[in-house]
Parts: sequence; C-alpha cells; structure tokens
Amino acid sequence: MNTKLMKRISNIAFIALLLIIVFVPEAKATVQQGLMKTGLFNPNLNIEKLQDSTRISKLPAEGFKMEVVDKTGRIVSLKDLKGKVVFINFWATWCAPCIAEMPSIQKLYETFKDNDDVAFVILEAEGNKEKADRLLTKKKLTLPVYYPYGTIPTEFFRGRLPTTVILDKEGNMAHITEGMADYSGHDIVDFINEVRAMHP
Repeated sequence: MNTKLMKRISNIAFIALLLIIVFVPEAKATVQQGLMKTGLFNPNLNIEKLQDSTRISKLPAEGFKMEVVDKTGRIVSLKDLKGKVVFINFWATWCAPCIAEMPSIQKLYETFKDNDDVAFVILEAEGNKEKADRLLTKKKLTLPVYYPYGTIPTEFFRGRLPTTVILDKEGNMAHITEGMADYSGHDIVDFINEVRAMHP
C-alpha cells in the first residue's frame, strides 16, 4: 500500500471520527467525559458566600411554583420539597454535555439518596419519557427523572442545557451552573452539606 493511499485512508477515518463526535450525542458525551476528568469543568462553588448569607437570588415561596411530573404521572410541586436542599438538573436526551455529566450526578445522588434533607430533581426538559428511560437504562443510571408540568421559572432555567440549580431549605438559590460540570468530587458534597447546615 503506497503512502498516498494510506494518507487518504487515515484522512477519511479522521473525518469520519470527527463527524461521529459532532453528530452522535453519546460519542460526543464520551469525549466530554474524558475532558471532565481533567478538572476543567468543576462547578464554581462559593462556600464563603454561603457563610456570609449571600445568595445568587432570594426566591420567596412563589419561586416554588414549578411543578414536575414523575414517571408514574404523579405531580410534584417544589413547594412539597421545601425544607430540603434541592438539586435540580435540567437536561435533554439529545444534549451531549448533559449525558456527559450524568455519571457524575449519579455519584453525587448515591451519596445523598438516603438523606431526608436532600432531594434530586433530574428534569428532562422536553418531556421525552421513552427516550429518557432508554438512555438511563442503557447507561445504568438510577437517577430520579422528572418531566416539566407547566411553566419553568426563568430564574431556574434560561434555556441553556445542561443547567444545574441548588436551592437551600428555604427556597433560596444557593448555586447555579449553566453548562457541563463534574459533580463527582468532594467539593460539591461539602457544598451541599454546608447548605444543609444553614437552616437546621
């Protein structure tokens, strides 16, 4: 095999790989998961601001109007979760960065799933239940997935996927990350524990 032919084959293979990464969400997610392991995508957590009682925003009771529906069709209002630290992740089945961060969210969920002070709302923003179920089954994820029911407040979600919001027990927004992040580290566990301790 001559050098020109080998070069052409390798160029075609490289272009094909790039196309797969660009157009196949799961392939793109795999690459992004590798990038997350470099530490470049850690959420920007500010415990000092929490300790100074400074929040990104104060959301009164009406901030809890968002309602979601679980797999069984049961409607859950965020008002029902008041008194808990609430980790909300907005995602979609076609969103590669969302898929990339899911295993790290699963790890965080495993840490707190038996803790009555913390609730997880993994909100598939488009309500695509069948596709979401297939994806989670394939990835062996046991996250509590919900779907939108009514309007999502713009304070929580401005349309960028993924978006993650952490509310304290009184419904104050303690954290927001727009874009992919790694939630598998000790820093996020410490942060959630700090938020839990703020309102005994």
